[in-house]
Amino acid sequence: MCGILGWINFTKDLSLHTIFLNEMLSTLSHRGPDDTGTKVYPHALLGHKRLVVIDPEGGKQPMTKIVNGKEYTLVYNGELYNTEDLRKDLLKKGYEFQGYSDTEVLLTAYIEWGEEVVKHLNGIFAFGVWDNTNQTLFLARDHLGVKPLFYCVKNDNLLFASEIKALLKHPLIEPIIKEEGLLEIFAIGPMRSPHSAIFKDIKEIPPGYYLIYQQNHFYLQRYWKLEAKEHTETLEETINHTRELLIDAIERQLISDVPLGCFLSGGLDSSIIATITATYFKKYKNLTLNTYAIDYEENDKYFKTTLYQPNSDSPWVDLMSKFINSNHTNVILNNTRLIEALDKAVHANDLPGMADIDSSLYLFCEKVRETETVALSGECADEVFGGYPWYARRELFFSNTFPWLRTVSLRKKLLKDKTLPIETYIQDKYHDTIKRVPKLTTDNEYDKRLREMFVLNIEWFMVTLLNRKDRMSMAHSLEVRVPFADYRLVEYAFNIPYHFKLLNGREKAYFERL
Repeated sequence: MCGILGWINFTKDLSLHTIFLNEMLSTLSHRGPDDTGTKVYPHALLGHKRLVVIDPEGGKQPMTKIVNGKEYTLVYNGELYNTEDLRKDLLKKGYEFQGYSDTEVLLTAYIEWGEEVVKHLNGIFAFGVWDNTNQTLFLARDHLGVKPLFYCVKNDNLLFASEIKALLKHPLIEPIIKEEGLLEIFAIGPMRSPHSAIFKDIKEIPPGYYLIYQQNHFYLQRYWKLEAKEHTETLEETINHTRELLIDAIERQLISDVPLGCFLSGGLDSSIIATITATYFKKYKNLTLNTYAIDYEENDKYFKTTLYQPNSDSPWVDLMSKFINSNHTNVILNNTRLIEALDKAVHANDLPGMADIDSSLYLFCEKVRETETVALSGECADEVFGGYPWYARRELFFSNTFPWLRTVSLRKKLLKDKTLPIETYIQDKYHDTIKRVPKLTTDNEYDKRLREMFVLNIEWFMVTLLNRKDRMSMAHSLEVRVPFADYRLVEYAFNIPYHFKLLNGREKAYFERL
């Protein structure tokens, strides 16, 4: 993973303003401690902070390639999981490669397919390509929003960056929050609307979108969305199909030239990933997998069951680490350390977050980074396969709002200004989302609602968790991959019917049979 940024202006010579590029780039050092690169054009400045994961020499950025007299430069944050498939296709078309990085493959793929390149990609990514011949900027973000990409269009300028703090470093952008930003924080926070970045003038490219910017042309285009299709497979066929997609997603994400480990919470999701990874390591690399879990001092003494945490993780972590024979590390935290890390976690996030939950992940990633550069996590399975209580409890499943937003009255008490339309804002966001959900006329009451819940979860709840995971991990230059966010798996899961997903009335029950 890396940090990227750029500044486009067609009315003045930006080569005279590189001081701002370097100041912005300094804010992203944590995302890429291994290398720094810049590219200067009269109307485009591009910057990159690199975390080396694959091809240390051949993946340097910004990367420039000239084909048929046309010059293209790429800055890229992410990983492609179908790099070799794309390389083979591009070799057949006559292209040549100098190294083995996915960066060079991505740039070459853009040269070949232009804006259609996003339809060929499987991975997590946020990138920008400057076409110097046609004076065009192309920005794109991955299907589910695993990697961040913020931008600002103001006074003949377009600026983009991996994090808000980099944009705020530019003198053009002021740290102002208006009423809509306050509503984002106090009504629906820590969620954010797909385009919102809270601050005035700053927006975020939504998941599954790309942006094109030319001198007299600017538009944002959606390239991926869910489609409602009839599910014709039996339960056993569905289980097998899910298993095949998941194993393929995990194994594609094990490519790395640097140490790679797994988060292991003891739950079903991380246990599946760790088991498949450990088996792969032993078979193909003759290595023992390193796994990591988080725990708290005296948790065995004070742990209390909740709706979201029915039992303690520790016994299951111990059981799984022994079962897969991993080199396991428990990261033990206490309340003092959590409090001390709160400021650092908020700074990493650039925005109000999830309090001690953020600081615990911040400290956990700090410890994992001591031995690993890449880690796999079980994030996203609950959203994709129906693992939360609001899937199995009818009163939550059919609630006419975001089922996890149940503290509206408490939020209002925090505000001195009682005129902010908090309830209206929440309901508008909820209903706008519901209207866009694709459905089939043959769907029954539960399947229709399941589709709505699916979209609500991946567009709001899941993206919030992915944002948190990216900021807390990249604060320590740790790349975290999330196999359950493979868009092929998500597309397939969207059409699995209610009576399979909620088998015997239990959350994610069929998933247990993988």
